[in-house]
Amino acid sequence: MNTTPPNTLPTPASARASGSLPTLLSRAAGETLSEQIVRSVAAHIDERTLRGGARMPSIRQFAAGHGVSAFTVVASYDKLVAGGYLESRRGAGFFVRERAQPGVGAAAAGAAGSGAAAPLDVVWLIRNMFRQAPQNNAPGSGLLPADWLDGDLVANALRAVSRQNSALLLNYGPPQGFLPLRQQLQLKLAELEIAAAPEQFVLTLGVTQALDLVVREFTRPGDTVFVDDPAWFLMFGSFAAMGAKVIGIPRLADGPDIAFLARMAALHKPKLFVINSLLHNPSSTSLSAAKAFQVLRLAEEHDFILVEDDIYCDLHPGAAVQPATRLAALDQLRRVIYLGGFSKSLSANLRVGFIAAAPEWAQRLTDRKMLSTLTTSEIGERVVYKILSEGLYRKHSERVRTRLDQVRAPAVRQMERVGLTVDVAPPAGMFVWVDTGRDTNVLAEKALAEGLLLAPGSLFSPKQLPSTRMRLNVASTRDAAVWDFFKRELGAA
Repeated sequence: MNTTPPNTLPTPASARASGSLPTLLSRAAGETLSEQIVRSVAAHIDERTLRGGARMPSIRQFAAGHGVSAFTVVASYDKLVAGGYLESRRGAGFFVRERAQPGVGAAAAGAAGSGAAAPLDVVWLIRNMFRQAPQNNAPGSGLLPADWLDGDLVANALRAVSRQNSALLLNYGPPQGFLPLRQQLQLKLAELEIAAAPEQFVLTLGVTQALDLVVREFTRPGDTVFVDDPAWFLMFGSFAAMGAKVIGIPRLADGPDIAFLARMAALHKPKLFVINSLLHNPSSTSLSAAKAFQVLRLAEEHDFILVEDDIYCDLHPGAAVQPATRLAALDQLRRVIYLGGFSKSLSANLRVGFIAAAPEWAQRLTDRKMLSTLTTSEIGERVVYKILSEGLYRKHSERVRTRLDQVRAPAVRQMERVGLTVDVAPPAGMFVWVDTGRDTNVLAEKALAEGLLLAPGSLFSPKQLPSTRMRLNVASTRDAAVWDFFKRELGAA
């Protein structure tokens, strides 16, 4: 008797053995049924819950099981064949194509050579983050849930921009970015006690491009770049691809391990040190004033540039409420390059970030930007300018911080109840860096089979060694399924 739930993706026996989950189809979704089928099957194959060589249900079986037409199934399977996910065998049906799994570094190569499954890597997390749309059951996500943000705020600003002189939207914008937004950023940074003229700003496609431009401009293959350890994982592969040697500096509750930083700086003579001063990712801890002065002293002594990534700036309540020491405020952009953006607090889709640097460095980075992308989209920059200049962003940020404050402490208490260890309960921000007491790569694989996206600690270190640590997003742990998973896996009563 067929027990497959109606309107779900039938799972071949080989996939059932590896823990694949059925996926519901919805006629009310924004995608066609064919698009839903293609996306779901591709995700199962990429996540290795549909193994290479597994036979797919026949067109007739799939159509009958889902209540869709055979034409829809044929179109879906053809697209999956064209995308390299399936292969058609005459007279036998459709089968999952054997696909090479991407890996990072020697660990991946070693696993491939031994016949073991490819390890989790940075690409694994990014790929699965982007597949979770909308982002449900994603406690490992690096973004606030969409319902925490203000889509109407962005949509209204976009409509207002669209009503402006259309000729302004047809040409390239200035290489440094939309001037009124740079002038608005001058006021924003002045509130943080960082003095920067409009010509010291370079607008970018988020902090991701900002980091890319800085590393490309100030390093050459073979140069050393320091990063926090743990830190934002996307940097590691990106910097290594440019030929940089990436070394992690252990991050403590009040900033980097200064003794280790001093030893490594003397030994390796780095070109850059990329650091979160406030609301460090993944721990949400912040740099103390004493550590900030020590970091600046070492940068001067060993002649390296400090790249201060302050993407979580607007999730911090401000120095009047909690201590807040920024390297750029102490240094005034002499040796510090300051990065910021609006993807975490306003909209990731707008892709608007910025660099603030010494005038000569800002000009070099503008030239580098032109060589890379010519200019950035002025439309998104105009939208952000409108929101900032009308005072709407300040109120929005306050609402987001208030909501985070309401859920953070209860979430931390729940983490401890299900068996997670929280060494430092952060007073602000969205992340908590927890210890599970076991290999979080294994936990992440198990969670994914249940439709939950976790962010294992191995991804947050340049060495990518197995770790018992994990990053959790307090705004994305509201679903009971998250806590049920941890209770079951960690053995909490």
